[in-house]
Amino acid sequence: MSRRRALRRRWVALLTVLTIAGVGYVVLFTSLLGVRSVEVHGARSVPGDQILAAAAVPDLEPMLLLDTDEVAARVTGIPGVATVDVSRSWPSTVDITVTERTPVGFVAAADGFHLVDSGGLDYKTVQNKPEKLPELQVATVSPEDAVTRSVVAVLAAVPEPLKSQITAVRAKTPGGVEFTLNTGKTVRWGDAGNAERKARVLNVLLSRDGQIYDVASPELPTVS
Repeated sequence: MSRRRALRRRWVALLTVLTIAGVGYVVLFTSLLGVRSVEVHGARSVPGDQILAAAAVPDLEPMLLLDTDEVAARVTGIPGVATVDVSRSWPSTVDITVTERTPVGFVAAADGFHLVDSGGLDYKTVQNKPEKLPELQVATVSPEDAVTRSVVAVLAAVPEPLKSQITAVRAKTPGGVEFTLNTGKTVRWGDAGNAERKARVLNVLLSRDGQIYDVASPELPTVS
């Protein structure tokens, strides 16, 4: 009796091992649980077809063997894409969720208008002048350039509705940012610090006649 029980246990154990091995083989090495569809989420200006082409997810690739980090890295290579998240939606769908870059300004050049994001990256060129975006008038546009970083930091710090009135931003040094308003008046802003206070002071100063409004030192503002 004990032998039969022992034999039965061995068979059960063997069948269990074979079942697990079989399931593992199906999951890892067959197309039964392979990729059958890829869905793109969050894309607006970047074409979905471009994202799918960059992702290059192999059809029927076993879901567990798919390297989602590698897929995300390929999609991140698209200039207009800021971040990418790639996930599996069982049993056979891969979801690609992108966050696109948002322009904060543009640089006018011979080949068109270069869109610049909040990190100072020149990521796209368009042929029509962007509406409601300020022109960035700096010597070099680059995330590594201190002046560029200061300019985009100022644009991020300036509160509305003042921000929507800015038509151009320029600087030669990180602490010397100034901009032109849609009224033609010039504002010497300085760096990105004390933005709320500078905006309040500027709001009062703009009621006075003048062309240049200096709030770089908000405790000692001037109008000329």
